[in-house]
Amino acid sequence: MEGSMDALVCEHPAQMVHGAIEAQLPALRRFAQRLTCSLSDREDLVQETVMRALRSSRQFHANTQLRSWLFTIMRNTFNTEYRRRCREPVGLDDGVFERLSISAPQEWAVRRSELRCAIGRLPPRSRRTLLLVAMGVSYIDTARLCGCEIGTVKSRVNRARKMLEDEIGRPGTL
Repeated sequence: MEGSMDALVCEHPAQMVHGAIEAQLPALRRFAQRLTCSLSDREDLVQETVMRALRSSRQFHANTQLRSWLFTIMRNTFNTEYRRRCREPVGLDDGVFERLSISAPQEWAVRRSELRCAIGRLPPRSRRTLLLVAMGVSYIDTARLCGCEIGTVKSRVNRARKMLEDEIGRPGTL
């Protein structure tokens, strides 16, 4: 009896952890349920917590509450995983690339050439006004550069867009 008592006293806390973790699984599952809704995520979280606890069982101190220690590991694991997921882009479902189609680049080159020619046929004042606005220059600055009123700039841009639409079609239609 005395020899077995010495064995218990000499037992390392890490060995105690290995045996006691199984008893804490129901509490870990309940705590995981509070953190995540998905059953599979919950089971993954419990499994990852147990794996981390076993790996770092040498760091467990005998005067520490095992349940609190495991809950801390689980919370930290959950937080780490949450932050990692926030940084990752949302994935696409399988086969989405097969369903996507891309227009041939030659078509875009032809459309760009048609647009360039159509812009060249615009009246010079309308062309200059449209190009300034298309480059991101504000209406006020465009009016200043063209030496006219803001209303005139808006009218020129509107007429130029209409002329282009009549000549080559609406944007986005091929």
